[in-house]
Amino acid sequence: MDKRPLGLSDVKITPIIMGTWQAGKKMWVGIEDEESIQAIRAAYEAGITTIDTAEVYGEGHSERIVAKALADVRARVVYASKVFSKVFANHLKYDLVIEACDRSLKNLDTDYIDLYQIHWPAARHQCSLAQLSLAWLIAQPQTNAIAGARNAEQAMANAKAAEVRLSEAELHQIDQIGRQVSDYLDSDPVMWNW
Repeated sequence: MDKRPLGLSDVKITPIIMGTWQAGKKMWVGIEDEESIQAIRAAYEAGITTIDTAEVYGEGHSERIVAKALADVRARVVYASKVFSKVFANHLKYDLVIEACDRSLKNLDTDYIDLYQIHWPAARHQCSLAQLSLAWLIAQPQTNAIAGARNAEQAMANAKAAEVRLSEAELHQIDQIGRQVSDYLDSDPVMWNW
């Protein structure tokens, strides 16, 4: 699988990233560690070498599962982990970021993390990523959003996306993020004519 530069850095990431929230087991049903390890390893063997995890996924359990799955190929994968920033576990003070990073390094059984991010960065809109995505979508000219929901709470949360007002600068910033992917799409019309 071809890799792309991460922004202006020397880090190269795959266009498909293996997410491992469910490997943390917390808030998931029927997740077995061995199956998670096999899934992560299968993704690696299929060419997905960028692995996303976070300290909050099962209180580090996901990071430990990633380490078990990929310890022998660590030099050939990109670990992208995150420090948590929600109100009930805000680790964004200097000392807390260092402590959280140290825990992630230990959990991942490595001496470096390729990409360390803020999980759920505080935003001026105080909304979920799903609501932000819906707000961006419905801000597009002549576009409506079809949003599914697994329960009443999700349906109500989806509806609140209509209250999120994104500025022109924010819309442009989100568009630029999307262009990092869409600019690489094949322009061959045969691909799009089914």
